[in-house]
Amino acid sequence: MTVRDSSPPLAGITVLEVGAFMAAPFATMQLADLGATVLKIEVPGAGDPVRATGPFVHGESSPFVRLNRNKHSVALDLKSAKGREAFLRLAASADVLVENLRPGAMRKLGLDYESLRPTAPRLVYASASGWGQDGPLAALPGLDIMAQARGGLMSITGTPEGDPTKIGVPICDLVCALYVALAVTAALRERDRTGEGQHIDVSLLESGVSFAIWEAGKYFATGEVGRPLGSAHQSTAPYQAVRTSDGFVTIGAVTPKTWTGLCDVLGLAALHADDRYADAFARHAHREALIAAIEDVTRSWTSAKLVDALDAAGVPCAPIADYAQVFTDDHLTERNYFWDAHHPVAGEVRQLGSPMRFSRTPAVRAAAGPVLGDGTRDALRAAGYSEDEIRDLVTDGAAAIDGGAPPAPRTTEREDPA
Repeated sequence: MTVRDSSPPLAGITVLEVGAFMAAPFATMQLADLGATVLKIEVPGAGDPVRATGPFVHGESSPFVRLNRNKHSVALDLKSAKGREAFLRLAASADVLVENLRPGAMRKLGLDYESLRPTAPRLVYASASGWGQDGPLAALPGLDIMAQARGGLMSITGTPEGDPTKIGVPICDLVCALYVALAVTAALRERDRTGEGQHIDVSLLESGVSFAIWEAGKYFATGEVGRPLGSAHQSTAPYQAVRTSDGFVTIGAVTPKTWTGLCDVLGLAALHADDRYADAFARHAHREALIAAIEDVTRSWTSAKLVDALDAAGVPCAPIADYAQVFTDDHLTERNYFWDAHHPVAGEVRQLGSPMRFSRTPAVRAAAGPVLGDGTRDALRAAGYSEDEIRDLVTDGAAAIDGGAPPAPRTTEREDPA
């Protein structure tokens, strides 16, 4: 008999997060969206450094309340004996721990996987770091830009003669986080079979290198090293942005049907008959002449009219939107992608939706990122602490409840210190 349950997929799973900035918090945000109870462990009186990163809404960090939605904040000083003991009690009944401290930092606290395993054998313990938990680079600090640099991404990003350019978002941080979330869900499934937890090691570097599908296809087949091509595809054409009279439009006419459609819309029958452009790979080899011929025509079109014409012909295309346009986009709005989460100080906070859409168990849309220490009391109670014991922890500075002194604002943004 099939039992139908509309609870979120990870309902009943408890996750401890010991993280800062991006990788661990973005990973646990995915798990929280899927229904896991995420307890974000933060330093009393300071919290995750993102709390001190602007812009601010009524004194609350706007990035923080979005990156840490659907979580509870537990303020514990893990360097104090009482704070560490409280964490161990939480870990004993948790399902997952996600951390992105420098390799070795959790071991110094006595909170690494091997230390926790005897009392928490079912714990799935995930470590995100810049370079991995071992190897010659392991001890070095690893920010997203360094992973993009060492991982090759900056060598193929930008224009052929331009300066080194990183991808506009911290892509290595973010994909590392997604791999962590995927690995955690896989390890939980494996635990269902064996009853045992395990350690997961995901690095920014290897996450970034995993994107090099086309570059690996070239290098391991021919020895060719990928180079920056602006907006162009690595091996097929036309697949890039082309100039219009008022901007740019991206096109992807790489199949026989869409290539024919593009030539028909632009009146370029001569290109369609040219043997140099017989297929997408050949067109890429002659891309410079091809794009020049295409732009001779598209420069006389407005972006809007070109998109309308190409859409009507079934040729993949899109205008280049800035984020003001993205965040007010009709399609995303119609699909209810954006949603508002309540925050006790900042009020209603517009959130980016989860891309994961479930027909029966939708992603959680609960609260904005928590006030520091908002979940400390409940978490400690669940771990068996009495009110008197909780009061002693707070008095000793080993824990904090509902805030404490707010962090001093920072003037610059920082990246993940994994």
